[in-house]
This record gives sequence, C-alpha cells and structure tokens, in this order.
Amino acid sequence: MQAERVELQIGDRVLFIESGALAKQAAGSVVVGLEETIILAAVSAADEGREGIDFLPLTVDYRDRTSAAGRIPGGFFKREARPSDRETLISRLVDRSIRPMFANGYSNETQVIINPLSFDFENQTDVLALTGASACIMLSHLPFFTPLSGVRVGRVNGEFVCNPTIPQMEESNLNLLLCGSEESLVMVEGGASEILEDDLIEAMEFGHDWIKKICRIQTDLVAKIGKTKAEAPEIAELAEVDEIRSKVEGSLKEAVTTAGKFARSAAIKKVRNDAISELMGDTDDDQKKGAYKEAFGAVQKSFIREMILNEGSRVDGRSLTEVREITIAVDALPRTHGSCLFTRGETQALVTTTLGTGQDELTLDNLEGRSTRSFYLHYNFPAFCVGEVKRMMGPGRREIGHGSLAERAMDPMMPDAEKFPYTIRVVSEILESNGSSSMATVCGASLSLMDAGAPIKNAVAG
Repeated sequence: MQAERVELQIGDRVLFIESGALAKQAAGSVVVGLEETIILAAVSAADEGREGIDFLPLTVDYRDRTSAAGRIPGGFFKREARPSDRETLISRLVDRSIRPMFANGYSNETQVIINPLSFDFENQTDVLALTGASACIMLSHLPFFTPLSGVRVGRVNGEFVCNPTIPQMEESNLNLLLCGSEESLVMVEGGASEILEDDLIEAMEFGHDWIKKICRIQTDLVAKIGKTKAEAPEIAELAEVDEIRSKVEGSLKEAVTTAGKFARSAAIKKVRNDAISELMGDTDDDQKKGAYKEAFGAVQKSFIREMILNEGSRVDGRSLTEVREITIAVDALPRTHGSCLFTRGETQALVTTTLGTGQDELTLDNLEGRSTRSFYLHYNFPAFCVGEVKRMMGPGRREIGHGSLAERAMDPMMPDAEKFPYTIRVVSEILESNGSSSMATVCGASLSLMDAGAPIKNAVAG
C-alpha cells in the first residue's frame, strides 16, 4: 500500500502525519514529524477482551533510540536498557491523555509503542508522541472514535509560540503541554515562572486552536485509509442497581460522610455487606453476589457525584473550599541540612533537603546529549503509607511522575548558581496518604529548602 500523508504548516515549519509504509502488521501505525524530528507510533491489541475486569489494560511505552540523534548509548553493553525518567514521564503523559477516550467497556489488552526515528535537536518528541498515539489508534479498528492532538505552548518575548524549538524554550517563561480534541482539552501539564492566571487561560486557548487544526488533518488521514471500527462494547444495565439503591438510600450518606479514611471505608463496607446479605438471603450464588457488589459501586459513585454537584459537599463532609487541618514541623530531624514534617489531614510527608557540591550534580543522558542538574527532587511512596503490603522495588512510574511534578513546581523558585553554588537534593518520604501527597511534597519541599538556608525566590504551595 502506498503511504498516505497529511501536512500542517506551523509557522515556518511543517508538521506531517504519514501511514502505510512502516509497521504494517500493527493494528495501526503512523510516522509523525516536525521538520527533521520524526517518531513512529504503533498500536496492537488482543483479539478478545479480558473477563471480570473493570479497567482498561492499556500499556504505553515510549522509548528513545539514540541512533535517532546520531549517538551510541553509553555503558558497557552500548544498547538502550531500562527506561529513563524522561521516557517514563512521556509514557505517562500519553497514557493519561488517550486512556479516557477508549469506548466504555473495552477491555482488550492494548499496547502503544512510540520510538523516535530522527531527532534534529530543535523540535521535541513528546508532543509528536501525543499526536502519534492518537493517530495510530484512530487508523486502527479499535473503538477509539475521537482524534486527539498534542501541542506545547511557550511564551517568548511576550508572544505565545506553538511547539517552540528547544532554543526558544530556553527563553520562554512558560512550558505548557496540552492534549485535546476539537471540542475540549483532555490533559494539561506545565510549568511557568509565576505567570498570571489570565495569561495561563489565554495560553490554553491559543494551544487549543492549534490542537483543532492537527485533529482535522488526522480526520482527513482516517477518511483516506482508516480501518472499519469495531463496535463499542455493549454495557448492560445492571438490574441489581435499583435493588441496591433501595436498600442503602438512608445509610449510605452517613457512611460516606464519616470522618477518617479507615473509619469511612469500614462504614461503607458495612452498608454494602448488610445490603447484599439482606438481598441474597440464604442464596449462595457467587455470580449474583458479584453483580450486587458491582451495582453497589455504581450507586456509591453516583451518590458521591450528586453530593458534590448538588450539595457542594465532599465524602468526609467538608465543603469544596474547606482545607483539612494542617500541621507543620520545620527542622524535624537533627542531622539533616533541612527538614519538614508536613501533615494535611491524613496525608503526611517528611521532606528533607541535602546540600552538596558540583560532584553531586545529577547527570542526564538522553537524546539531546549529556547534561547535568544541580537541583532534583525524589518522591517515595512506601506501601505502609496506605496500610498495605507490597514488594519493595525501585521507584515506579507513579513515584517518578509525582516527583517530577513537585520538582517542576519548585524549579523556577530555585536560587541562581552564582548566589547559591550548591547541588540541592530534596527527598519526600510519604508516611501517610489520603490524597494530594504530591502537593504535600511541594509544601514540605518549600519549607525544608528554607530550613536548609537555600534562598528560594518565593514560597510555593500546592
């Protein structure tokens, strides 16, 4: 089959999407390029859905190839090994963008693989990965019906720029990644040097205008060579929902608004078990019991949603603007350079700051070559912080992602090297978690840095 290609002019550069020449045995594959930076995205899926699961078994793997930049990998074996933090972050970026757009009830094992083929040291690969993931799935038979596109918005000399080059980003005070459809945004991620809220909204509107244009060329390509889509799975209405609702109407609200994470969980579990026991009677039917449990989950979700939208109340009874009690202990540890124990309700982070020399800088080796960082933040989430048992391993995707989020919040506030010539490592140990542990990390990091004597430009909270 001859390759089909669509193009869009972005300033003085050309964005293109092409399919039909490479990876033809995948369910869908595309090559996406901006000038001489080019990525390949391909999707494959199992023929049958997995029974008895209530989630989408989707895996997204973005992996750099140093050959794309004309480089040979370092290390003894001279080949790409475990994914770097950068690769993990781009994989997560793509995953959370495309995951909600699959049809409800779709449960086939699905894998999206994205590799750079060429890198020109000017145009970045992450935004191309977002667009490529959507385009390859849109061309496939999978039940994914709405094209998504990704753009980066920077601001150089007061003007917004779509997909700024790497040199332009060094001058930009905004680094905003957006992914969306023609109708709306589905993902926003970014960092900035204290820009105004109105400017941020304007940047999002600017980026969405470009997203619409890229989505349209995807639609054009699908019209030319897209496969016939599989029908969306039928989701049967649970007949048990009404039965469950009638049994828990009075008791569920009291259980849901119980203060305390474990007390609330126990109260909700009791309401569920009592209702199911009453409905089951002496019947011993595991399938029916499972249906009642699923129905209870649907009723609980609907109830909490209505409580938030109609009553302005959260699950623990707080209003939408009411913050949990906050306690702060600075200089909490005697021998660390800086420390803070930050507690918000049942979320607790012990954050430490350590100062080092230039020899302690973090060395990065990616497509752009080797570089060093004098500030970095690590986030640890042990199983005991949520009362669970789990095998201890290296940092997972979530820990890498949350650490990057907090690091991104603190980075613009770090002192200039001339003023404070130290390497700074911040570590957040999550000791308890009941939501917003990444933002507790930001608050604790800000305080521990000040405790260590780092002259940060401003306090940061989240």
